[in-house]
Amino acid sequence: MSAIDDLVTELSRLPTIGRKSALRLTYHLLRQPEEQGRRIAAALVALAEKVRPCAECFNFAEAERCAFCTDPRRDRSVVCVVEEASDIPAIERTGEYRGLYHVLGGRLAPLDGVGPSDLTVAALVTRVTAGGMREVIVATNPKLEGEATALYLQEQLRPSGVTVSRLARGLPVGGDLEYADGVTIVQALAARRAM
Repeated sequence: MSAIDDLVTELSRLPTIGRKSALRLTYHLLRQPEEQGRRIAAALVALAEKVRPCAECFNFAEAERCAFCTDPRRDRSVVCVVEEASDIPAIERTGEYRGLYHVLGGRLAPLDGVGPSDLTVAALVTRVTAGGMREVIVATNPKLEGEATALYLQEQLRPSGVTVSRLARGLPVGGDLEYADGVTIVQALAARRAM
């Protein structure tokens, strides 16, 4: 195999990158100055060598614990459970959440062979039962697997006595009711609140 084929093969293994996109990216890189390719390669090597899951929450970090777990200003009595570390920036962008995180590393998907032991559920339960937590916010995606994961977490955390809440779902601000799908309207009705 040639160096071009090797890179196309590796790039096409990335999510949302098909073989055609991988080929375009490869040829784009070949048209760039050699130094740019070296910087990208160095960044990938550094990523592989330096970044590891946080020992506490499983977010990515270059140290044993991530910046959220080591920040003394974070509320240690609240933990937000997300499927992937890539979900954290969306919550952080709001500027409203000041608690800790816990990354599951996926969601329950029995048809894909992903069960509770493939996720960091046991570490979450241990973390919560160690004390000091008053609330666990489950922020899994509102899909079938995300809902199943949320229910499973609720069952696992029930004995701890901690409050388990779920992100609200429903109509987006600025959206039109006529364009909303039925599931979204059902969720909005179920999550309604008094005015």
